[in-house]
Amino acid sequence: MKSFSDSLTKAALGTLMSAVIVSAALSSQVNAREISDINVAEQIVINDNQLQLNGAGVRSKFFIDLYVGSLYLTSPSHDLANVLAAEESAVRLNITSGMITSEKMHDAIIEGFDDATDGNTQEIQVQIDAFMALFSEEIIKGDQFTLVTSKSSGVTAYKNEVPQDTIKGEAFRQALLKIWLGDSPAQNSLKEEMLGK
Repeated sequence: MKSFSDSLTKAALGTLMSAVIVSAALSSQVNAREISDINVAEQIVINDNQLQLNGAGVRSKFFIDLYVGSLYLTSPSHDLANVLAAEESAVRLNITSGMITSEKMHDAIIEGFDDATDGNTQEIQVQIDAFMALFSEEIIKGDQFTLVTSKSSGVTAYKNEVPQDTIKGEAFRQALLKIWLGDSPAQNSLKEEMLGK
């Protein structure tokens, strides 16, 4: 009788463990969406502040996916003015192609700042130079950059979740966001997707 009881207990424990494993798998699927083979988190926590995924999409060129760009906000918005006015936000770039090199990223971001400011980068050139130094190291497929923007403290850049530097300046912060969300964005379809349109 004891062995039968033990067998029932073991069977019940096995069923319970299976249920827990399935439940955990489901919750992880609910908390992330897959875009171009990248699991894009629905929430990220930066400095104890939780930001929600506003939208995400793919930056592509010549039919090749280069990276997944995601926008995180404290509350959803489809409007650039609201994003710029938000106290905190974050742009995350997940590199999906080996074609992205530090040199190509450098050139693309310089061009992005030029487009975002209508060619008037002089006011923020010192900040741009400091920011570009973050991309001097080799970039490989699978790298993740998270650019956390704050109206009070500036832009803090993370590479693979490791903080790199904080660059102050409101004009710089706004220009950075406009690289992806401004009137001349890196890619119109990516802008629409990041704004959740």
